[in-house]
Amino acid sequence: MSAPDWIVLLATLGAMIAYGLYKGRGQSGADSYLLANKQMPWYVVLLGVMATQASAITFLSAPGQAYTDGMRFVQYYFGLPLAMIVISVTFIPIFRKLNVYTAYEYLEQRFDRKTRLFTAILFLLSRGLSTGISIYAPAIILSSILGWNIYLTNVVMGGLLIVYTYSGGAKAVAHTQKLQFLIILASMAVAGYMVVHLLPQGVSMGDALYIAGKSGKLNVITTKFDWKDKYNIWSGIIGGFFLSLSYFGTDQSQVGRYISGKNLHESKMGLLLNGLIKVPMQFAILLIGALVFAFYSFQPAPLYFNSGAYQSYKQHDAAYVTSAENRYYKLHRESEQLAMRMAQNRKTGATEDLEQDINEFRAKGLQIKSLRDSISVQISAGHFTPDKNDANYIFLYFVKNALPKGVVGLLFAVIILASWGSISAALNSLTASSLMDVQLAGNKSLSPRDQLRFGRLHTLAWGIFCIFVAMFAARLGSLIEAVNILGSLFYGTILGIFLVAFYMKRISGNWVFSAAIIAETVVIIVYQLDIVSFLWLNLIGALAVPAICGLGYFVAKIEK
Repeated sequence: MSAPDWIVLLATLGAMIAYGLYKGRGQSGADSYLLANKQMPWYVVLLGVMATQASAITFLSAPGQAYTDGMRFVQYYFGLPLAMIVISVTFIPIFRKLNVYTAYEYLEQRFDRKTRLFTAILFLLSRGLSTGISIYAPAIILSSILGWNIYLTNVVMGGLLIVYTYSGGAKAVAHTQKLQFLIILASMAVAGYMVVHLLPQGVSMGDALYIAGKSGKLNVITTKFDWKDKYNIWSGIIGGFFLSLSYFGTDQSQVGRYISGKNLHESKMGLLLNGLIKVPMQFAILLIGALVFAFYSFQPAPLYFNSGAYQSYKQHDAAYVTSAENRYYKLHRESEQLAMRMAQNRKTGATEDLEQDINEFRAKGLQIKSLRDSISVQISAGHFTPDKNDANYIFLYFVKNALPKGVVGLLFAVIILASWGSISAALNSLTASSLMDVQLAGNKSLSPRDQLRFGRLHTLAWGIFCIFVAMFAARLGSLIEAVNILGSLFYGTILGIFLVAFYMKRISGNWVFSAAIIAETVVIIVYQLDIVSFLWLNLIGALAVPAICGLGYFVAKIEK
């Protein structure tokens, strides 16, 4: 990176740490450290909810997802707006009325302590693992820039973040998220503008979208029903609804954001606006990935974007890689020429020539994909580097090699800030749950000063745990999929417990506790056997818990 990029990057990150430390002053106890004294206005709630969900994985991996698989990933979010309505009507009023620190505190009041503890452990396990993956995402950036060992970079990234989260708690998290997310949105808009601006002379955004569309990258809606298809409109609306309902309604990283609102209205407003904004925002981020694909249809592109893994493999099998490179660069040059001809013929209206060019371009694209897949298979099969995934590096490669000085540093800073926003909220929520649901459950006699001291110790412990998990994240492939799969393994069961709590008033704690264990076992078995795609796991878990409870209650009534 150039000197201006370093200045922008370091100044942005340094200012954010200082801002977090400044805004997080005056901590006095659990209320201020975990819930920011419940004084957040709706726009801080909104930005906090969005920043918690939109981690560096969103801005790093989502464009790569669109580049390789098209924009159909956006269907994953189609159930979210409906979930926001249900949560605003049912979940938020209950949490606010009972004045809880965590969502799981309500479960002890409704059922018993063991159900609260079991649900909290499911949350702590899923959120702790996914937060570790979120630390790894920005570590990729610093590792790529500096040439550092990825394990050392994980420690640096996680350690810097812990500084203001440890000190300032929920208040520091909320205010830094607000600023982070505004910077992020502005910077992604700059990236979208630059990818169009840097297209070859005579090639418009319309031409780029045309190329992307003909290559299958604008496949926003997939209507064909397939249990094993990860992203179609059915899994998106149904599975996505249950995943969003569980994530926003029962995951403390999100619950903690909106129960910190000034009042019920502010909490609801922030969450409902998130439901309106999230889908268009994710669409725009994926669209940037599709445009990056179009950009590299007119420009030279590497055979494999993950240069570290690629170079390690090349040293192992130089002859095969050299042969593959020669074929690839020949195919890519021919593909570039076809892309330019398509753009020209589209303007002149030469329909027959255009159709022929489209068919040839698609054929070249399949050959290029085959070559990339062959390299990917070889890299994945070997032990050349811990991080073998390519999709996570596509947008990073574009930023590093195509954007002008200063903008590169800003975009790198943005991806890191996005990670900090989500991770800091996750650490705060992990602290809230492990402190209030595990250590202090049934024992709130500690003084405010001791609560603050233990809260900070929990934050530090979770930060270290998540850094440890980040050391293994390289083996998980596409980060955005890995996080969602992890969530889907646990969120359905957690949601099922809350559905019973809200809507099945006659079910006792023993019944729901047993049902939850059975449901979670079923979810894990279904996942291991690869019976359905991961989004459906949310539906299975969410319905299994109330179904088992209902069946058990019915059988018990008959026996009586």
